[in-house]
Amino acid sequence: MPDKEKESQKLIAGENTEESKMKDGKKGNVVFTGDSKQVVSVGHHDYNEFSKLERKPQGMKGFNPEYRDFVEYIMKITHTIWEEKSIGLIYDTYSNNVVMHLGSTNASGIQGVISGTMQTLFAFPDRRLIGQNVIWSPHGEKGYLSSHRILSTATNLNPSSFGPATGKRINFRTTVDCAAEDNRIYEEWLVRDNLWIVRQLGFDVFDVARRMAKATQNDGGLHVAVNGMGENKMGQYSPKLHAPKDDSAGEFILEMLSRVYNYRLFNEVDRFYHDNAVVHFVCDQDMTGKEQIKGMLISLFSSFPNGALVIERVTCNEKADGKGHDVAVRWRINGVNEGFGYFGSPTGKHATILGISHFSVKDGKIDEEWITFDGMDVLKQLISVEE
Repeated sequence: MPDKEKESQKLIAGENTEESKMKDGKKGNVVFTGDSKQVVSVGHHDYNEFSKLERKPQGMKGFNPEYRDFVEYIMKITHTIWEEKSIGLIYDTYSNNVVMHLGSTNASGIQGVISGTMQTLFAFPDRRLIGQNVIWSPHGEKGYLSSHRILSTATNLNPSSFGPATGKRINFRTTVDCAAEDNRIYEEWLVRDNLWIVRQLGFDVFDVARRMAKATQNDGGLHVAVNGMGENKMGQYSPKLHAPKDDSAGEFILEMLSRVYNYRLFNEVDRFYHDNAVVHFVCDQDMTGKEQIKGMLISLFSSFPNGALVIERVTCNEKADGKGHDVAVRWRINGVNEGFGYFGSPTGKHATILGISHFSVKDGKIDEEWITFDGMDVLKQLISVEE
């Protein structure tokens, strides 16, 4: 088999990710599980109660003992940095060479984290970050990985990268995957619903996307060569279907994504979702019931009808009450915008969408799902700066 074809198959199987390079299990494995009994889950606790809950030390080697388990570590540093505005805590909890994955672009270095945090708090000084869930697992030999879903409220009191201050109060979802070791986050994947932010602020999304594209062009990063077409097929072969290895929640979700998302068997939503399932999509849209869920998926993939879904990581926790599982999936859609769909008229341009989804699985089916990606980052890739 040619080397290029081998690498393509590894990419589709999820083997060409950062996690596969870690000593985190068998090569190519993308499903990881955290023992819920080792931590106190977020559940429906308000932070006032969550911060006071009794918990047994998880025994995290290299971490500050004030963080008794990894969920508390993620929740507490988020609250302290953002809401107490202890920006300097970043120096103690992030690596100097931290790598940030931000949709179609990457950033590196702790100074960028400091700058980004301060600029956001300048524009939205009263931002509140309400932790809705932290799905986690061991990561590497002595580290951990979390998938943290956050609902933020904020008032735009000063100028931001989106435009001048509007005085408007907004809400938006952010989901962040963090890899940490020795009390420091060394890699982070951040997806924020910026499209919903821009719409609530009242700005024209295409004007903002065009400015973002020009800024990227000035940075020398707009005209990067497209490495492959990003198709779900392997040449003339049909898309690969995942064969579940067992009856675990992670394998169940992998099978669903393989069949419904990548193979476009949207009719199988009936098989994988409960009748009254709810999908919380971007821009504060809730899809209730199987027909709306099918319509949402068709709208999304119509923009990239031949695009490939690549699964980077699946993280699973049993629910605190033992009745089901919480599953986090980090994924990418790579493809050419060659159809009418969620992102409007086709442009013929290639784009990549970094997304993180959280699933609630009960009684063998999905009953709730949260999908987060940065629609502004997608429009930035599709927009023509000359228009």
